[in-house]
Amino acid sequence: MKRKSQLQTLTRAFFLTLYTLFVVVPLYEMVKSSFEPLRDIESTQFHFLPLHFSWKAYRDMWTTLPLARYFIDSLVVSGISTLLSIVVAICAAYAFSRFRFPGKSFFGVMILATQIFPGMLFLLPIFVMFTQIQDNTGIQLNGTYLGLVITYMTFALPFAIWMMRGYFETIPLSLEEAAMIDGCSRIGVLTRIVIPLAIPGIIAVAVFAFLNAWNEVLFASVLTSDTTQTLAIGLQSYATQTVVEWNQLMASSITVTVPVMVAFLLVQKYFLFGLTGGVKE
Repeated sequence: MKRKSQLQTLTRAFFLTLYTLFVVVPLYEMVKSSFEPLRDIESTQFHFLPLHFSWKAYRDMWTTLPLARYFIDSLVVSGISTLLSIVVAICAAYAFSRFRFPGKSFFGVMILATQIFPGMLFLLPIFVMFTQIQDNTGIQLNGTYLGLVITYMTFALPFAIWMMRGYFETIPLSLEEAAMIDGCSRIGVLTRIVIPLAIPGIIAVAVFAFLNAWNEVLFASVLTSDTTQTLAIGLQSYATQTVVEWNQLMASSITVTVPVMVAFLLVQKYFLFGLTGGVKE
């Protein structure tokens, strides 16, 4: 029995070590390449440490491409889509968890069913729909922030609504009933009782919606223009027909990843708390 337990421990340690290497080695290579001249990266000779340490890639990446503009574009699109997704998800999820209305079950199933289909399936219909809206109303959606925000909300809302619905259902109805007896309106109950108690769930939804928009490539490659390109698309410009600026690409990838990683670490406790349903009856 003891030998079997040791074998399981060794097997688990082996696979965990293998998985750790699978994750860490590419990250290390990215960091190492960002401090190397391009000629060292393209060299066929293997080297574990940089042969010639240099900060040049971190200086040049800002002038080779308008990286700061790409960063701002991504921040604007991700931030607005996240904020709007949270507002809509809170209202819809609260209605699902507290009210009865015709078609409630069917509507809920349809929301969840949208998660079954791959994003590629919606790319052409969304593009055609935006084009027709522009032709008929004059409202431009292709190549604008508004088009991306609407698209990202479309894919963030199903998960956000279902997650917030489950979280609201863990909040005791007695708290709301007591507040309404004291004269609080339904809106007051939502804003003063439910939302403060649901902060962990809201943060979890916000992190999901933000990262979903921040990392998205497929729709951004079609629905953006030269003035609204996000980071996911802009970073591809380091690769030209003649050369790929690997060191600048790695440096810029690290630079734009660090702020998001720091922000995630700051809200990690609330994020995990929200995913596991922090409010108990």
